[in-house]
Amino acid sequence: MGNALKKHIVLFLKGMAMGAADVVPGVSGGTIAFISGIYKELIDSISNINLGLIVTLKKEGFKAFWQKANANFLVSILAGIFISALSVMHLMHYLLENHPVQIWSFFFGLVAASIIFIGKQITNWSPLAILLFVISAIGAFLITKMNIIDSSESLLYLFVCGAIAICAMILPGISGSFILVLLGAYSTISTAVHNMEIKKLLVFFTGCIVGILSFSRLLRWLFSKYENTTLVILTGFILGSLNKIWPWKKTLQSITINEKVHIVKEASVLPQNYNGEPFVFMAVLFMVIGFVLILSLEKIAKRENA
Repeated sequence: MGNALKKHIVLFLKGMAMGAADVVPGVSGGTIAFISGIYKELIDSISNINLGLIVTLKKEGFKAFWQKANANFLVSILAGIFISALSVMHLMHYLLENHPVQIWSFFFGLVAASIIFIGKQITNWSPLAILLFVISAIGAFLITKMNIIDSSESLLYLFVCGAIAICAMILPGISGSFILVLLGAYSTISTAVHNMEIKKLLVFFTGCIVGILSFSRLLRWLFSKYENTTLVILTGFILGSLNKIWPWKKTLQSITINEKVHIVKEASVLPQNYNGEPFVFMAVLFMVIGFVLILSLEKIAKRENA
């Protein structure tokens, strides 16, 4: 197998991992991108998509256009994300409904290890950095405690939800799916994917495109000018988001939409206070598996970049 083909297969698999993470409320595909060593290239490539590419296409031809857009990289990643998101969504729904403690434990281990991974890249823990870390952690924690907004199927609303959610999806520590849950659009989008409601999906994905093209430029600027501070804030966000994926939850409030129960408010509890079988041993085992998986991905990424 040639090196170029092997590289694209690896990128495709990383994209699939991102897509799988993005469909789970509480886990960020941006975190997977960061851990797998492609985050900055992804942000740079997306932010380079502009009208100048059309000029390049007209003046220098398709090959120059393709290279300037870093299209081989983007196509490999986006194909993986798209295929995974569509195929894994149904599996994740099944697992979260039938084995919630084990699955949330696995993701808890993934995200907990991500804090260590990203935190190790912070070079300066100044008093300001510590303050920003605490503020961002508290902010993310408060977001996980927010109540869900009533659902809406307005096309304009779905466009706005897409623009907001995609920004969260490329931020390590913030789950785009969870933002969709808060905005009341997760069920609508899931149903649209299941039923192939093309109109709703096109509007949603258009919002995603507008959002990511705008936000990626801001992220690129932040990393170029304030990399350490940006890493501090992202690490705080990831720490604060752990509350969302704590395996043992108690439902405080729920609503029924289209004969389906949706949790509006819930609280994290200790295993002994969980309303159901806590599966403590299995939960710890899956946390360890998730944690070790991230450490393994880190070693693989270091080997690739060596």
